[in-house]
Amino acid sequence: QVQLVESGGGLVQPGGSLRLSCAATGFTVSTYIMSWYRQAPGNQREWVASIITGGITNYADSVKGRFTITRDNAKNTVYLQMNSLKPEDTAIYYCQTYLYGSDYWGQGTQVTVSS
Repeated sequence: QVQLVESGGGLVQPGGSLRLSCAATGFTVSTYIMSWYRQAPGNQREWVASIITGGITNYADSVKGRFTITRDNAKNTVYLQMNSLKPEDTAIYYCQTYLYGSDYWGQGTQVTVSS
């Protein structure tokens, strides 16, 4: 059974850092595209970053240079390191993958950037 479980969210001051984790079960993260999305109140869900099977990464312009997506194959976990956080980064962050013809999402983890 495919399952994605996010953790690591919380309240942080502007300029601070957080690391989100996405623990996967039911498949191997190294063989599929893994992505992070986020959704702020009143906004549509937006793509943040992806890591593909070769380890190549892509980022939305709004987070490029501040966020880093990585993968630990031994732990079957994907991470999102977020630095220099801004109030506009406040959102629920979701882990996502597409396999076996279906989209899979985690339950989300709340990130709040506020002083």
